[in-house]
Amino acid sequence: MSLVSLLRKNCRKALFTTPSHSQEFFIFHKLKNLYRYDISETEFHNPEEVLLNAERCASQIYGTKSTRFLTNGSTSGIIAAVLACVKPNDNVLVWRNAHPCHLNAVKLAGAQPVFYDLDTDQEWGVPSAVKVSDIEAFLKKDKIKAVIITSPSYEGFVADVRKIKQLCDKYNAFLIVDEAHGALYPFSDKLPESAVKIADFTVQSLHKTAGGLNPTALVHSNCDMNLDEALNLINTTSPSYPLLASIEANINFLNSKRGKVKLNNLISQIEDLRKSCANCTFGGNDITKILVKVPNMTGFELSEKLYDKFNIEDEKTNEISTMLLCGIGTSKRKIIKLAQALKNIC
Repeated sequence: MSLVSLLRKNCRKALFTTPSHSQEFFIFHKLKNLYRYDISETEFHNPEEVLLNAERCASQIYGTKSTRFLTNGSTSGIIAAVLACVKPNDNVLVWRNAHPCHLNAVKLAGAQPVFYDLDTDQEWGVPSAVKVSDIEAFLKKDKIKAVIITSPSYEGFVADVRKIKQLCDKYNAFLIVDEAHGALYPFSDKLPESAVKIADFTVQSLHKTAGGLNPTALVHSNCDMNLDEALNLINTTSPSYPLLASIEANINFLNSKRGKVKLNNLISQIEDLRKSCANCTFGGNDITKILVKVPNMTGFELSEKLYDKFNIEDEKTNEISTMLLCGIGTSKRKIIKLAQALKNIC
């Protein structure tokens, strides 16, 4: 039985339990169907078994030792990974400008952060991917228990995770990869290689690019550390089963023929955009992050023109370039509109 089937089976009972809306009182009426499926775990017959089975199926799809569903975003996955492999006073290598959850995880573990910096890519005005040599320099001089890297970066630059993992193995350090923006990678050969089969822990946000609801995410493990014990320390005892079911459905869609066709169509449409906008320059390792710059215009000017003249809002911009984020839900119509705007501007 799937999580979705479990919800359908239990949503029509006369319930005298939490949650108190009782599947009938809809404060926000437009979400009434969600209320109907928002059922307490106490109403299920052995819901843990159904959830674990869904997670085992996901682990088989991703080729990991274990995969766990997260309903508190990639933040909870990063924190759980650090808690699972780090002890108080251990050193953890952290990018100085990483997502706040990296440093927060180190603090919660009672460990000591060792900071590394990233160069700025002068061509694009964004942080470069972490270099293998930079990681090795710290591993040589400091007793590092765990290394946390962000790959891909916000703008789609990808680190050499395989070589970094080899270094971590050499120096007996765990590798945690924040792949929040790379949840589509396991499902297309046209995208960068995912860390899910390489790193000790990899965290992905389904809601960022893979079509998931906020704040659904995954944490993958390929080591023997007790991730479940760490998750129990930070997770709620009242999980959202609608969100958990959406994760299961999301993964199954991405792994289906329909999902892979949709993803490959998206990539092909972006490839066509890049070809048609010959006067624009595109960068990054991940084609779904449209990192672009145009001649004689700053990134801020491009962003402003796209917004004011064409009603197009980008994800992130800087003095040199602008990044427009695409995901599984980005329509062909939107990409055509963006292509027309860029050709008009260039």
